[in-house]
Amino acid sequence: MSKDVLTPQATDFPKWYQEVIAKAEMAENGPARGTMIIRPWGYGIWELVQSSMDALIKATGHVNAYFPLFIPNSFLQKEAKHVGGFAPELAVVTHGGGEKLAEPLVVRPTSETVIGDAMSRWIQSYRDLPMLLNQWANVVRWELRPRLFLRTTEFLWQEGHTAHATWDEAQEETLRILNEVYFPVLDGVLGVPVLRGRKTEAERFAGAVVTYTLEGLMRDGKALQMGTSHNMGENFAKAFEIMYLDRDGERRFAHTTSWGVSTRVIGAVVMAHGDDKGLRLPPAIAPVQAVVLAVKEEAIDACRRLVDELVSRGVRAKLDDRTDQSFGRRAVDYELKGVPIRIEIGPRDLADGKAVVVRRDVEGKQPVSLSELAGRVPPLLDEIATTLRDQALERREQMTRDVAAIDAIDGPGFYRIGWDAMGREDGEAKLRERAYTVRCLVTENGEVPSPEQDDGLIAYVAKAY
Repeated sequence: MSKDVLTPQATDFPKWYQEVIAKAEMAENGPARGTMIIRPWGYGIWELVQSSMDALIKATGHVNAYFPLFIPNSFLQKEAKHVGGFAPELAVVTHGGGEKLAEPLVVRPTSETVIGDAMSRWIQSYRDLPMLLNQWANVVRWELRPRLFLRTTEFLWQEGHTAHATWDEAQEETLRILNEVYFPVLDGVLGVPVLRGRKTEAERFAGAVVTYTLEGLMRDGKALQMGTSHNMGENFAKAFEIMYLDRDGERRFAHTTSWGVSTRVIGAVVMAHGDDKGLRLPPAIAPVQAVVLAVKEEAIDACRRLVDELVSRGVRAKLDDRTDQSFGRRAVDYELKGVPIRIEIGPRDLADGKAVVVRRDVEGKQPVSLSELAGRVPPLLDEIATTLRDQALERREQMTRDVAAIDAIDGPGFYRIGWDAMGREDGEAKLRERAYTVRCLVTENGEVPSPEQDDGLIAYVAKAY
């Protein structure tokens, strides 16, 4: 493969990222600044992420719904911290149908307010609780420095919103999403090792009482927030009068939660697994898991039979029979796109009863008997998934250091430091001046701390996207 297909990561990581997105045909900039066109290969990845997460969301008792894109401006004014947190990012519609609107409409940056308004009508008694809702939608946040998948003015996501009778039930829900939905998808399906922890007050979601996060480390040593789960307490319930009659006939405020994961996780997959040849996709989210390349026209029929057998075994397999095009160029295209397995069959391979198997996770080629090949692909896909995750974990561990003072924090990677030793909020403010942030707080043994726990915590610090 030509060495100049992509800029090497070590030379210019941001440029490498942009080139991978473009040359792997994942996405491109839309005509309006900050918008993104997700091309079929990128959207195919998102569909697979979406389906794996949607199954877990439904398995935990949630149902999907849809809420309006346009939200009355007055809704956002009801929760002061919420509107304050989103004010710089809001897109506001002031005219429609050729006339000035009586009330401006906000293009949703998130849906706590409009869903809270609906919950205030739908919830009357304890029998209506818990209310467990989720929606798959687009949102708009006016980004000053857009970057495809990572930060765009419009992006796709899921947002869950729930209401509960008590704080404890809402807290249990907040952690259930973190541990039973997000972690299995991000760490397992996507193969990106993530830290689970609590956000500091400075990093907390606007209007939340407590925010939990999942943080990944990219190959350049920067952190990426890949998902969050928030316990909103009674804040939104009081703002939108989400009340219920308890078993004793007393009217009480509900406790709400919200949580979300977006197309940003596709950017995480690119930056956590990709190499100088392009993407390396975990098989579970690869639109094509195995491509079978006919080297010459004489091999096409055998390649087609192999594809049919792979499909019958549940493999997302594709035939490439474009023998009138350069074999090398075709192979490079699939490397760029991160297809986990490439199978090459030419006339000499057929004569030997073999095919050449190329794994995207490791270097090298391996001859495999054609009679055994279809049966070997599914377990090989599992092996590739494990290898990618293990490689990412090893990189993260190598780029994680323990320090005793914030002055020692200098360079890429995660830094572990005692929350007390760094001076808590004072130290956090000093780090922010140097573009570092506390990504999350964990207990001494690495567990997620409770909302009340402040003593003996460990802060993970890094520069972040």
